[in-house]
Amino acid sequence: MASKTVSADSGNLLATMRNLWPYMWPSTRPDLKRRVVWASIWLVVAKLVLLLVPYFFKWATDALNGKLDVPLLAQLALATPLALVIAYNVARLVQWGLNQLRDSLFASVGQHAVRQLAHRTFVHMHRLSLRFHLERRTGGLSRIIERGVKGIETLVRFTILNTAPTILEFALTAVIFAVAYGWQYVAVTAVTVWAYTWFTIKASDWRISIRRDMNNSDTDANTKAIDSLLNFETVKYFGNEEMEARRFDASMARYEKAATQVWTSLGWLNFGQGAIFGLGMLVMMAMSARAVQAGEQTIGDFVFINAMLMQLSIPLNFIGFIYREIRQALTDIEQMFDLLDVEAEIADSPDAKPLIVSQGAIRFDDVHFRYDENRPILKGISFEVPAGKTVAIVGPSGAGKSTISRLLFRFYDIQQGAIAIDGQDVRNVTQKSLRAAIGMVPQDTVLFNDTIAYNIRYGRTEASEEEVAEAARMAQIGDFIASLPDGMRTMVGERGLKLSGGEKQRVAIARTILKAPPILILDEATSALDTATEQEIQTALDLVSRGRTTLVIAHRLSTVINADEIIVLQAGAIAERGTHRQLLDKPDGLYRSMWDRQREATEAEERLRRVREEDEMGVVVRKAPAM
Repeated sequence: MASKTVSADSGNLLATMRNLWPYMWPSTRPDLKRRVVWASIWLVVAKLVLLLVPYFFKWATDALNGKLDVPLLAQLALATPLALVIAYNVARLVQWGLNQLRDSLFASVGQHAVRQLAHRTFVHMHRLSLRFHLERRTGGLSRIIERGVKGIETLVRFTILNTAPTILEFALTAVIFAVAYGWQYVAVTAVTVWAYTWFTIKASDWRISIRRDMNNSDTDANTKAIDSLLNFETVKYFGNEEMEARRFDASMARYEKAATQVWTSLGWLNFGQGAIFGLGMLVMMAMSARAVQAGEQTIGDFVFINAMLMQLSIPLNFIGFIYREIRQALTDIEQMFDLLDVEAEIADSPDAKPLIVSQGAIRFDDVHFRYDENRPILKGISFEVPAGKTVAIVGPSGAGKSTISRLLFRFYDIQQGAIAIDGQDVRNVTQKSLRAAIGMVPQDTVLFNDTIAYNIRYGRTEASEEEVAEAARMAQIGDFIASLPDGMRTMVGERGLKLSGGEKQRVAIARTILKAPPILILDEATSALDTATEQEIQTALDLVSRGRTTLVIAHRLSTVINADEIIVLQAGAIAERGTHRQLLDKPDGLYRSMWDRQREATEAEERLRRVREEDEMGVVVRKAPAM
């Protein structure tokens, strides 16, 4: 596995390649290592064959001009112009074939590196804290990963398959010019290459900032599009389609401007490169022409120098392309590298051991917690949930109720105090074993866009079909599933929106039943449902919590009247605690006032329901035909 990643802003390509090397030379894949070796061998052979191509062109020209003086060719029966022309084209074909063979051998190596890095990033995203994901936008995050993976593929391919052979070709060309024609030709070639490379680097660096603006605009537009589509119903409720379209179009307008600048700057870059190379070629062809006139070179030499320069222009132009692509790839993976460098806020301690649940007793001991320095949430909370008992946490909004469930799951670490299960501090056990011991039925159940069976089996992925069906029956959703045309194979839609709130909650209960955890958290599991559905769901919840240590985070007090203990939170501290009856006996207590308000609201809702039923009955009677 690669060590710490390097930000693209450092421009340290070698350091980045060191980080990528374990993926291109994987220690566990000797077959891929062999492919790298053979690809490198054919790379060198292809360049040697390529250098023969201009020679065959030169010899064919001299043969046509009657000036060929190469005894070795005569011995090989290649002295005729036609044979040399054929050899010239065969050499080009062989070189082209070797390049394709090289690319084919390296294809699986590059794709393996892409896959491994994409997997590493995906796993890393799941290791990061809840705080990180709450502060990031999913659409923008997915775009960053998508571009980063593509950038890695570009970086791997161009640095291995193109940079090395191009450098090799430059070196061999310089040797040939120095030996055959003198240092003047080498000097002109070196100056041309240096000027070409310098201009390419400067122009490409200028284009990088434009590319970054384009990427930022693209990310912003994609984020807005996904956010708007995820909230499709909300957009429709408020009739804000035009506003959403304007926001999206504003981001696309910035993208349009930046993208236009990218293509315009590319045109200037290509023009400058062409001018520099054209000038260098002009000087060298003029030198060769004068040498031909002076009898120092043959027409074949003139053609050879031209062919070498034209052949050199391809890797020269590719050097510019390689640099631009590598720099742009580094820009594209810059944010991905930043993500990989983010340390996990919550990590297992080096000596963490698996949680051993013997009874399932939960204890909060003087727990203090805040999301940031200026926002204390819990202020010295202490309570215990005995094994097999049910404790309810109630209180007004913002009192810190849901924070308690997040701390028990260890989505965050507390600043003071301790949280223990059967005497084991949750900070000293592995997160995997901790979360395996706890089942959660949340208020807002979000389902995967897959089948009902998949979402229920998510509680225990190896469960059989019979076990899934039994869990659905216990969650009182079995009859509903059986009534569907596709049964368990019914797709639930994005975030489960094809199901009603009650149906989604039953699916959540079913997968928790399938998980069969010793500890259960019900985090306002019925607060978003109507009264009738709440009563039905509550029956299923009572069943699943039977015999389990249960912590109930409740908004509707009617759901916790049977709890063994009720803890009333207010402003992050425990205001009251006791059974339902004990708390009602406090006439001025917070729980009693909350109970009275909710009872009045329920009675008003019931009166309104009866009025509506009476109105509907009256309409039916008036419409009934006279006897």
